Amino acid sequence: MSSIPLVDLEPWFSGSPADRAAVAAQIDRSLQVSGFLLVTGHGVPTDLRDRTRAAARRFFALPEAQKRPYAVPVGGRGWLAPGVEANGYLEGVESPPDLKESYSVGSSVEADDPAADLDWHPANVWPTGVPELEAAAREYMDRMRALSDDLLTIFAAALDLPADHFTTHTRHPKYTLNINRYPPLDEVGPPSDGQFRIGPHTDFGTVTVLDREPGVGGLQVFTADGEWEDAPYDPAAFTVNIGDLMARWTGDRWRSTRHRVLPPQASAPDEDLVSLVFFYVSDRDARIASLAPPIGSVEYPEISASQYLYEKIRAISVG
Repeated sequence: MSSIPLVDLEPWFSGSPADRAAVAAQIDRSLQVSGFLLVTGHGVPTDLRDRTRAAARRFFALPEAQKRPYAVPVGGRGWLAPGVEANGYLEGVESPPDLKESYSVGSSVEADDPAADLDWHPANVWPTGVPELEAAAREYMDRMRALSDDLLTIFAAALDLPADHFTTHTRHPKYTLNINRYPPLDEVGPPSDGQFRIGPHTDFGTVTVLDREPGVGGLQVFTADGEWEDAPYDPAAFTVNIGDLMARWTGDRWRSTRHRVLPPQASAPDEDLVSLVFFYVSDRDARIASLAPPIGSVEYPEISASQYLYEKIRAISVG
């Protein structure tokens, strides 16, 4: 059986106090054991997920010459071409580049943000050749931001903290939607030794919400027993995991778990997958201080969210 449980959020939104407490307790156990879970009952329309993915596929299908004007380095907004990112660098491994291309968009400077910062909220760039991508992605990000704040509120309840313990630091949050395309084996050729669609890594922020397609070259999670496990898939569910900042915040009560995306497999040479990966961080100047025992067990040095994130982005950039 998978170590990654399925959690129905519907009782949190519409149930009794006891129902809500049960959901929070289930999430607490999941994040302690696995750091990952699947969530249903989230209220995000399947049609929106489908429209966003379909628009992204239309962009990725463009000739490289039409995509090149949107090319950006890791951490930028636009097209991340194949070869610019290697997540294995995070583990000190000189790994080959990840076998993927991405389109990255995210949070914008808000009018009432007293610390408006174009480094923290770079300007989004939208491809003129696929105008429907902007409308779908903006709507999708709005839903993901709301769901992420709901999850952070449940996280606070799971730890018996005030409801806004985490969301008070997401008033002007940074978030990024990476739409990842994992090309087929027939397109990229046999992977090099140690090459993945995404190399082993942990996420950086507070919570990640993933809408993925199943595949033999798919997501694997490193279990507490030290084994790589295929992540379960449910078409109605999002895959949710926490990142390093949340693990630090909880004093390692919860696991920021290593994961990877396998390279394309010879058994499915034409497998072509697109994942919608929403990374939620926090406000730029949020101070991440470990919760003391009995919640946490490790006290990390306090750090700002922006300092931590920028260090990690530099680490995975090729060249």
